[in-house]
Amino acid sequence: MQRSRHGRTGESHPNDTGPKAGRAKQRAFCISALPEGDDLSELHELLRTAGVAVVGETVQHREHPHPNSYLGPGKLDEVKEDLRKADANVVACDDELSPRQERNLEQLLGVPVVDRTAIILDIFAGHANSSEGKLQVELAQLEYNLARMRGLWTHLERLGGGIGTRGPGESQIETDRRLARDRISALRRRLEHVQGSRAVMRAERERAHIPLIALAGYTNAGKSTLLNRMTGAEVGVRDRLFHTLDPTTRSLRIDGRPYLLTDTVGFIRKLPHQLVDAFGATLEETKIADLILHVVDASVDEDEMIEMLKAVDDVLDEIGAGEQPRLLVLNKADALDEDRRLEVGLRHPNAVLVSALTGGGIDELGERIQQEFERSLDDVELLLPYSEGARLAELHDVAGDFMEREDTADGVVVRARLPRTIAERYSRYSVNGARPA
Repeated sequence: MQRSRHGRTGESHPNDTGPKAGRAKQRAFCISALPEGDDLSELHELLRTAGVAVVGETVQHREHPHPNSYLGPGKLDEVKEDLRKADANVVACDDELSPRQERNLEQLLGVPVVDRTAIILDIFAGHANSSEGKLQVELAQLEYNLARMRGLWTHLERLGGGIGTRGPGESQIETDRRLARDRISALRRRLEHVQGSRAVMRAERERAHIPLIALAGYTNAGKSTLLNRMTGAEVGVRDRLFHTLDPTTRSLRIDGRPYLLTDTVGFIRKLPHQLVDAFGATLEETKIADLILHVVDASVDEDEMIEMLKAVDDVLDEIGAGEQPRLLVLNKADALDEDRRLEVGLRHPNAVLVSALTGGGIDELGERIQQEFERSLDDVELLLPYSEGARLAELHDVAGDFMEREDTADGVVVRARLPRTIAERYSRYSVNGARPA
């Protein structure tokens, strides 16, 4: 089964999400080899975020893309005609293309071809603000382009006397590849240094014994808005994909107990491996979190929500965070009618329904977070010498209102409820064990 749509010159397709097609500098025609039932709505949204107009699309339903040309030869003839009618000047593919598929498509269609990975990398490049974010994006772009360099020098290859192994063309290819590999190595060293600095800051947080909560979820699910609502921060928020690239950590208190809340880059279906690898240091914050708040846009239909849930689960598994304690947060409750509220409540009974925009459900979310941590709390009774003032201050910060102290001749008796891992660090002060000297 196949379908295709196109718009006329100067007109936008009814489903366009980008600028007006007639005025846009780049007018994209979308193609995909999809299983039955999928659509290109997410590709449209990616292109809108990149500032590209969508003037048409063609989907060919097939089990696997054609190994040489992605779409079948007959379908490509139709696409070439549709491109002319739609006045498109670029073709956007919903999958990552092999270098061979990309070259063949450009030769057959006569226009530049970009794949899903290239579009996402372009968006990331435009949204990276910190030095670390820019390094991560550059690394991902170089690794993506390294395999595609050969096609840049085909005009020089014809000057050589060998079969793709001699001549100035091959020399230029190898020179560029060597420069790219050197730059990749340099970027990795710099990112390792940044990761080391992040590890030092992480160790400081661990010494303070403050629980870490990470916000994870599909891009544009409202994680940054939720961070602002819960912590009083003023992190920039916009209605576009991948607006947040750099991790942002803010502190909050729930019933007197301190927590750290971290927002990280949003996920997406078929997130390129280059980005998962490049943003490994950033995503590490999610991997080491004591609790992950999986934020989902509840205003979408149930099928789309399930796809988003699976996409995030897949990435969390890929970075080694699949086993971390998790709490499902259904955001954008303000956009739901009563019937939809009832439906999501029945389908996801253990989730918390909130509106980060209006503040609805935030108190309940705080209670659920507290309950999640209380499951791992131990009641302890400790005896600390008066010389351990710093330890007393740490305990007060961690236990908050769940701490009592009594001054005695032998020292300070502390009764508190502590996370199990933290309680173990104070075991030598337990009144049931050896008393401090």
